[in-house]
Amino acid sequence: MAESFRNAFVLTGPTGAGKTGLALKLAKALDAEIIGMDSMTLYRGMNIGTAKPTQAELSCVPHHLLSVLEPWESANVSWWLAQATECVREIEARGKKALFVGGTPLYLKALLCGLFDGPHIDPAIRRQLEAEAARVGSGELHARLAQVDPVTAYRLHPNDLRRVIRALEIWEATHQPISAWQQQWSSNGAKQHRTIRCCWIDRPRQELYDLLNARVQRMIAAGWIDEAAALRQLPRALSREAGQALGYRELFAYLDGQRDLSATIELVQKRSRQFAKRQLTWFRNMSVCRRVPIAGETESLSPILEALA
Repeated sequence: MAESFRNAFVLTGPTGAGKTGLALKLAKALDAEIIGMDSMTLYRGMNIGTAKPTQAELSCVPHHLLSVLEPWESANVSWWLAQATECVREIEARGKKALFVGGTPLYLKALLCGLFDGPHIDPAIRRQLEAEAARVGSGELHARLAQVDPVTAYRLHPNDLRRVIRALEIWEATHQPISAWQQQWSSNGAKQHRTIRCCWIDRPRQELYDLLNARVQRMIAAGWIDEAAALRQLPRALSREAGQALGYRELFAYLDGQRDLSATIELVQKRSRQFAKRQLTWFRNMSVCRRVPIAGETESLSPILEALA
């Protein structure tokens, strides 16, 4: 699989860091087409809240793996990797380069290191954990995970029940944390796949947080609440994967009258900052992905091109 990506480029970084604008300039400089590396921009009808490129931006450079699934459909990393492989094949057949852009760490890790399948787990363990989650809630399972695997618990949101259960079932079956399994997977993969040229953009922490706070305000002004309301009118409920998109859960609660708009915005801003912080932890631990520090309005691509050389 890695051979398919040997000529590809990767631009990643935390949410709100300005990847979209930089990617458009970079794609033109590289004569590349962009492949989305974001687990939430896959879904149709979730445009404002997932910060998809605008129609004007999409018209500048061909984009792939954006708005390819209905919100009630599910995608996993294996499916995405297979789709990405086919996209690269088609792009390179046209004589272009492939530029991956996005901030989903698991997609990035699969791209760089291959898929992590983990040990075989007795299905009964998962059923037991799912039943327990239904009884006591995801927060209790996340708290238990924090005791046995604090590294994984730190990067997983308590509501990310699927991955919390996956981490706990590996602990129950092997008495080793999933973070230890993944470290071995990552180390082996990094040795094999250093040919993929990858960089991540890193802004000063307070600047990033200010950008995120302002972006949430812009999204609300652009009609994000109406977008969330429209999702509730669909013939089927959001899939578990789509339902994890940042901010939508909070907007649904607002629409149900559980909190006012001001409190909702503050909560979405807070969770956006927390999510960015978890992403940064991932990127800093990926030695094959080069850090590119930037600040303010950045016009020059020189440091990014140098990192990808």
